[in-house]
Amino acid sequence: MRVVIAEDSAILRQGLAHLLTDRGHEVAAQVGDGEALRAAVAADPPDVCVVDIRMPPSFTDEGLRAAIALRRSHPDVGVLVFSQYVETRYAAELLAGSAKGVGYLLKDRVADVREFVAALTRVAGGGTALDPEVVAQLLGARRGRDALDALTPREREVLDAMAEGLSNSGIAARLVVTERAVEKHVANVFVKLGLSPSDTDNRRVLAVLRYLQG
Repeated sequence: MRVVIAEDSAILRQGLAHLLTDRGHEVAAQVGDGEALRAAVAADPPDVCVVDIRMPPSFTDEGLRAAIALRRSHPDVGVLVFSQYVETRYAAELLAGSAKGVGYLLKDRVADVREFVAALTRVAGGGTALDPEVVAQLLGARRGRDALDALTPREREVLDAMAEGLSNSGIAARLVVTERAVEKHVANVFVKLGLSPSDTDNRRVLAVLRYLQG
């Protein structure tokens, strides 16, 4: 992958760059604010951008606004934003319109290198990667707690994995269950959330995201 990193902390920015280059990926640019991010992508579009939501000058939503602008101007460039906390309004704005090539992770996820790189790869390929905590809070904002409380603990785990973009086989491996069991849980999740099931993993994730967006 060719990656642009937008993070105001030089230490974290360099750490991410080292992490990615060590695994054979190319870091096309490292920038510290939204304007520099837009300029870097315009000059040489990468496969995916890693963007911190809060960057200079106000450290509120500059990174998010830059990410949304990039999704409009460069729809083929994947965007994975990450933040210290879940910002449901920001997540809803980022996912508005299309969920193709988008991700939202909490910074704690970066500590799990394999999981982070896998998520970034999915986003670069046009897939989706949402942090389970983001999913939980979006569900809470969408319908209160009723829909979420209707799910069993195992179904919640399956929903989290679905929103992260995992296939049935990937979910089965993570939860150490059979694919048949996963299929049953997925069917139950769709019924309880009032969603139509789909034969394809990508459409399945998009259905979940449409529900979360309300």
